[in-house]
Amino acid sequence: MSKLRGAFTALVTPMFSDGSIDFEGWRKLVQFQLEGGITGLLALGTTGETPTLDENEDEVKLIEIIISESREYTKKTGRDVPVIIGTGSNCTKDAVFYTERAKKMGADYALVVTPYYNKPSDEGIFRHFEVLSKIGIPIIVYNIAGRTGKNISTDLLCRIAQLPNVVAVKEASGNIHQMMEVIARIGRVKPEFSVLSGDDSLTLPLISVGGDGVFSVVSNLTPSLISEMVDAALNGETKKALDIHYRLLPFFNAAFVDGNPTSIKYAMNYKGLPAGGVRLPLVEIHENAKKVIESALEECGL
Repeated sequence: MSKLRGAFTALVTPMFSDGSIDFEGWRKLVQFQLEGGITGLLALGTTGETPTLDENEDEVKLIEIIISESREYTKKTGRDVPVIIGTGSNCTKDAVFYTERAKKMGADYALVVTPYYNKPSDEGIFRHFEVLSKIGIPIIVYNIAGRTGKNISTDLLCRIAQLPNVVAVKEASGNIHQMMEVIARIGRVKPEFSVLSGDDSLTLPLISVGGDGVFSVVSNLTPSLISEMVDAALNGETKKALDIHYRLLPFFNAAFVDGNPTSIKYAMNYKGLPAGGVRLPLVEIHENAKKVIESALEECGL
């Protein structure tokens, strides 16, 4: 399996006004991403509102559709687009179930977030990933202290990265210094290990110091532009990458102005893409946020 490099969309889950899932909208969104040249697709992540989804009905059907569409696209074009499924939990037993299910259904990778709320020790986190690494599907560690209450330190990630099948980290600590430490101590020592940004605005800075790409929220709306920026950055076309980065910078900020995925869903709806509403406890963004998003879209020429 080749190293993960490029632009990967953390997909929203389209919904109807009553909160039910718009599966046809999901299919269209996946197709939009594939046609936009995105490197890979992430389903059932934070942006997908996974905590509110029914694991036996909603999630299974979403996985079936995304894998089917991806495989069909590969048959037609010859371009392989990996499917990544979020399988994390603060219960190791549940994370094992979700990860085994992803493997059985044909996913290429599992994205596993730090166990949240119960704030385990470093040893507990290590053992959590140790159990999951034995399932046999490539594992991407998801470090996002702002949502989990626990940062995976570079020392701890060095241990986890030595486990079998642990192939990458989605770094959403927001700390570029920590990201550089990860690249220096893991990425440069273990070249097959990928370091990917979890923040759109830090994508270009991270690639410039040796990172491998991004799990993007903004690419729900602009898959071709994010792909173009990342490809340019990875290929040393600095000016081109900078031009796109600064063009999109206002929207990088606006896409999170009133939370995620509420803000990106509003932008998608505004531009006619399948997104719909959100499920409680998330609610529609406030009126001032709508104006910020609309203004940013206009400023970016989107």
